[in-house]
Amino acid sequence: MVEDDGSLLIRIRAAMPALRPSERRIAETFTGDPAAAANLSIAELAARCATSTTSVVRFYQRMGYAHFKDFRIDLTRAAAREELTTSSLPEVSGDIDRHDSLEGIVSKVATNETLSIADTARSLDMRALGRAVALLLAARRIDTFGVGASALVGLDLQQKLARIGRTAINWHDAHSAWTSAATLDAGCVAVAVSHTGATVDTVEFLAIARRSGAATVAITNFRDSPLAATADVTLTTAARETQFRSGALGSRIAQLMVVDCLFTGVAAASYDESMAALRNTYAVVHDRTVHKRG
Repeated sequence: MVEDDGSLLIRIRAAMPALRPSERRIAETFTGDPAAAANLSIAELAARCATSTTSVVRFYQRMGYAHFKDFRIDLTRAAAREELTTSSLPEVSGDIDRHDSLEGIVSKVATNETLSIADTARSLDMRALGRAVALLLAARRIDTFGVGASALVGLDLQQKLARIGRTAINWHDAHSAWTSAATLDAGCVAVAVSHTGATVDTVEFLAIARRSGAATVAITNFRDSPLAATADVTLTTAARETQFRSGALGSRIAQLMVVDCLFTGVAAASYDESMAALRNTYAVVHDRTVHKRG
């Protein structure tokens, strides 16, 4: 039996890209309404998902369970934990659709992003985060890169690190990122951001940096992704994506949370130096944006 802390649904979502079509239908049933699915028998699940009982058995075994009873217990616990997390939010269900009012859209986006943050906090590997913090602390230079919405997250990390005196560079063009990565060495760190972990340009950036001798950090939703395989340290998010995937509704907020944890870890480990830098940078900007009254 797997000792579950409420993360079973997180693990199911993370496994989805690698599942067979029949297993994916099973996963979607569990994540769509976990409390109801936990009350179904193996035969009932197979019928609802238009698959075989063998596929259901193979699925829960893939999740690390020898017995369906243990899987159902942990699924019930995960559903209860999720309900508690969103108990203060308006009650909503389903994905965003064309008939939603603005109020409904706000409620669904709030629920989606709240769960993305809560799930990421619960599943984030503290040992991996500590290793990433140590690498950034020791780095002579830090390069960040991402594509699309992930590029904004890489830029956010670069700007935060620069505020505390770290030499950090963000690349918005793939070719520039690659040529820069080729100049890195053992005193440098490359940080790549990709929700899927399969964005070709981002994977190539990290691979070049690694071949050059730099330490590599990946921020991605999928631990078994090509990007994670290229990284020395992988920080995983647990984002809730909707059919509005191009908007990166869940992934971006989860990535930004990981970036905030990474930055704060670096700042806390160099507290005096970082606080002095933050005071100085704040003073410079404040003096240029606030006009004193006579």
